[in-house]
Amino acid sequence: MIPFQKKLLVGLLIMALISPIGILLPKKFRAGAAWGEWDNDKIERLIGYVPEGMKRIGGIWKAPVRDYNFGGANAPLVTQSLYYIISVFLGIIVAVSVVYLISRLFVKNGK
Repeated sequence: MIPFQKKLLVGLLIMALISPIGILLPKKFRAGAAWGEWDNDKIERLIGYVPEGMKRIGGIWKAPVRDYNFGGANAPLVTQSLYYIISVFLGIIVAVSVVYLISRLFVKNGK
């Protein structure tokens, strides 16, 4: 493994392990949902209207794991944090797999 790959792997691991900050801080400061993860109703409450593009395509994508939580919104905070970390690792695995497959399709000899 080359040094850059090692640094990248360590960086991804650190980010994965601190990812529960996204649910811990909003709960600690009673801030509601994580910033930017709002539905159309929340957008309308925040800015007074929902942009036309959001109305049109808002329902196209449904998350495979809602709120990164396999145990539901009422699960204990420690359990939610664990599920958050699992979701991060699943995302990393999917992203790396897609990049690997695309590189195998478009790079002939790998040299």
